[in-house]
Amino acid sequence: MRVQSIRVKNFKALRDVDIRDMPGFVVFVGANGTGKSTLIDVFSFLKDCLKDNARAAFDRRGGFRQVRSSGAGEAETILIELKIDLDFRSEDKRRIVTYAVEFAADGPKVVVERELLHWKRGSYGRPFHFIDFHRGQGVAIAESFDAFDTEVKDADLMREEQALDRPDLLALKGLGQFRRFDAASQLRDLIENWTVSDFHITEARREPDVAPAEHLSPSGDNLALYAQYLREYHSGVYAEIVQAMAERVPGIGDVVPESTGDGRVLLRFRDQSFADGFIARLVSHGTIKMFAYLALLHDPDPHPLLCIEEPENQLYPSLMGLLAEEFAAYAERRRGAAQVFVTTHSPDFLNAVPLGSIYWLRKDGGYTQVQRAADDPQLVDFVQEGDKPGWLWRQGLFKGANP
Repeated sequence: MRVQSIRVKNFKALRDVDIRDMPGFVVFVGANGTGKSTLIDVFSFLKDCLKDNARAAFDRRGGFRQVRSSGAGEAETILIELKIDLDFRSEDKRRIVTYAVEFAADGPKVVVERELLHWKRGSYGRPFHFIDFHRGQGVAIAESFDAFDTEVKDADLMREEQALDRPDLLALKGLGQFRRFDAASQLRDLIENWTVSDFHITEARREPDVAPAEHLSPSGDNLALYAQYLREYHSGVYAEIVQAMAERVPGIGDVVPESTGDGRVLLRFRDQSFADGFIARLVSHGTIKMFAYLALLHDPDPHPLLCIEEPENQLYPSLMGLLAEEFAAYAERRRGAAQVFVTTHSPDFLNAVPLGSIYWLRKDGGYTQVQRAADDPQLVDFVQEGDKPGWLWRQGLFKGANP
């Protein structure tokens, strides 16, 4: 299950953006202020809506009117639309499923104006709405055998009238709990489990209290606990991480999670030249960050979608190509159904990325525009002749991407 395209209207600088043909590994480039962080925030926003409600998600961002694009009319809604390649578990069918949700202001309140989940019942024909909600009320149709039998008329499918407790809740939040709504269930699982990494060096240096940690947290504050989990329960994976660290950071011989004796866990980086090594508080920013990324990217149970902004910060330029390869490899895990979205300002990182994975952002009239690098014939020709995308970007051939 992968996101094939995303369309966003009236979300901050994303007045009307439509990104298509998205592969497993996607890299966004562009000058400061072109909307890269805003684009990544769309995924955080949807997760907040599902976890809590639309009002809470908007409040975290200053309210509906702060999120709606400047220049949008009072009656205009905010739209987020995803097209997802999905396998139906119950019927062994594969479809491109469209999930669209619109948000509106109703006086001081925020409401989910419209929420749709639709796809084609057969191999042709118009998409059919299996979930259609308006302000907390609507209709849902279970994905039974009849849903894929084109001999059964649309009007004969069994409909369930549903009402939510509040108009700022997503229908996906409730319907996704039931297996009979297979697409909603899988989509809910996708959104709940995608993650936007907001890694902080200071947080990663912490010596946290003992607690379960089967994944690295977005901020990295449980890095020591997560490393301990990997070392104890996935020793082979952890050995690969330590080996990769030794190849990337001079002198590193081992990274050992240690219990402090008072209920906390710390990381000790063992240097080949010293017997005791150094605890996380005393090693460099780049060492901590590289270890955190390697641990994240070797997760035995990868996130379906991973978003990371500017991973190059604090890392040596020659490591960028290797890091890009790690991201690409992550996207092929989870049975080839994971995705990684990265923003970067590093030409060295971009040099290791296929042209078909690169999208660049620019501003036009104050709003973000997105261009797919593989759609530019000149860039395609240069890359076929042996040029690297990062070089072409620095030369200004990604038109509008530079300040």
